Amino acid sequence: MPWTLTAAVLLATAGLLVLGLLAVRLWADVRSLARAVDSASRALAAAAADLPGR
Repeated sequence: MPWTLTAAVLLATAGLLVLGLLAVRLWADVRSLARAVDSASRALAAAAADLPGR
């Protein structure tokens, strides 16, 4: 009986570690996407400033 409890705790811990790693990867991807959106937004704003009639 104690070995099943130990196995369950180890399995739950491994699952939490995997979820934590996925969360860190997602955070890094979102950060990268936010930088790309920011640079595109700045480029669009600069291009709009160069349009005639403004």
